[in-house]
Amino acid sequence: MLARIVMMLALALTSLAAVAEEIEDTDRLISRDLGADHFVAGSTIRIDRSISGDLLAAGGEVEINGPVGGDAVIAGGKLRLAGDVLQDAYIAGGQLDLRGSVGRNARLAGGQIESDRDFKIMGNASVTGGDVKLRGDVGGYLQVAGGRVMLDGKVDGDVVATAGALQVGPNARIAGKLRYASRKNIKLDPAAQILGGIEKTALPAAMRHVERRDHDWERAGRAAALIWTVGLMLLAAVLIATLPRLTARIADVARTRVGMTLLMGFILLVCVPAAVLFLIVTIIGIPLALLTLWLYLVLLLVGYTVGCIAIAEWLLSRFKPQSAGRTGLRIAVAVLAVLLVTLLTRIPVLGGVLGFLLLLWGIGAIGLQVVRRPAVAPL
Repeated sequence: MLARIVMMLALALTSLAAVAEEIEDTDRLISRDLGADHFVAGSTIRIDRSISGDLLAAGGEVEINGPVGGDAVIAGGKLRLAGDVLQDAYIAGGQLDLRGSVGRNARLAGGQIESDRDFKIMGNASVTGGDVKLRGDVGGYLQVAGGRVMLDGKVDGDVVATAGALQVGPNARIAGKLRYASRKNIKLDPAAQILGGIEKTALPAAMRHVERRDHDWERAGRAAALIWTVGLMLLAAVLIATLPRLTARIADVARTRVGMTLLMGFILLVCVPAAVLFLIVTIIGIPLALLTLWLYLVLLLVGYTVGCIAIAEWLLSRFKPQSAGRTGLRIAVAVLAVLLVTLLTRIPVLGGVLGFLLLLWGIGAIGLQVVRRPAVAPL
């Protein structure tokens, strides 16, 4: 069993190395066709051709103009769907611009989600986001949650909405019942039609229950944050103390190949969970899927810490180059870097972006180091 796992992991690393080679050559885009299915990742993606099978796409900016004959799994910072997906669609991103159609069900998540009047979902839809504006048609039920939600299209089933603020526009045509929970009263245009009636759920009572426990949660959150920070400090110290040369090489990769490192990190962040899901679906691959998932979680933790170490190594090389090789000093600066990063990530919005980029930077540096080094190398 162990030999089989080692062999499969070796094959996976070989495939990843091939991907890295292609990234090295293009520095922009990788693309693979497996049968009728199409897999693509890169900083900027535009697909105009027809895809007869499934589509898996991940990138900074993604634009889909051609039809997709199967399912579509798409992730991107800025994403535009103008083509038609004939089966299910799973779409997540910072900004979603929806103009095509989905032949079956759609699951959408994003910071800002907006669909035009031509956008159609033939089946059911689940949508969550910060600012959600839905003007298209939904052929089944609609579940929607967001900070601000605006509904101004046709829904053939029930609508369940949870929002900080909910608005129903003049073009809304809801065949079922609208159930909503919100801190504010619904803004309902007189021209809107809701055949099943409107029901407001008891969110205020739930919120009062939450408020009574806010203080306890706040104290627990501070304790958890302290434990997490101390744990990262200890992990950084252990990594440098036990693997001084390896951590130095990984940090050097992170500092000298920033673009490549971020791209590799994004590929690992998106593709590994997709591979785990594929293995689970095959049933016989469940043991390997569980092992891969465990390694993935370890990679995320170590990658975040490696990002902090890379910052520390950069500070040492810039301000103390003559002492940069001293293990004790490296540990001390790495611990301070973890503390600094922890404080910066507490800044609203900017902190979250910084933490995400640091995670990509760290796991990408580890990935590049793995595929670029021989199987046996001195530590």
